[in-house]
Amino acid sequence: MIRTAEDAVRFAQEWVAAWSRRDYESVLTHYAEELVFMSPKAHQITGHGRVEGKAALRSYWQQAVARIPSIQFTLDRAIWEEATRTLVVVYFTVLGDARLRACEIMRFDEAGEYVVAGEAFYGAPF
Repeated sequence: MIRTAEDAVRFAQEWVAAWSRRDYESVLTHYAEELVFMSPKAHQITGHGRVEGKAALRSYWQQAVARIPSIQFTLDRAIWEEATRTLVVVYFTVLGDARLRACEIMRFDEAGEYVVAGEAFYGAPF
């Protein structure tokens, strides 16, 4: 549950660690059943940039992870905005041979327990 900036940093650290283990199922435990997620990578893999529902997100992530021989996320910073229950996770990622700077925006439910909306952005290779 995220209520403070310290909670947000802990969440972000656990989130990048789970992705680095390729453990998208652990990541999914933090997402609501009715979520909406948007990503240019989702568009490349599924043909749709907008993913609706936890089952669809699982399917997209399963397909994405299967295409990548290795994943390494390194947290740069986590930014928590309490008023909107929004967490921004800025990180560096190595996906196979690609090295990118990336950012994900996650909006949490009223309790700060589940992500109800998310969006991923990928920057230039570094």
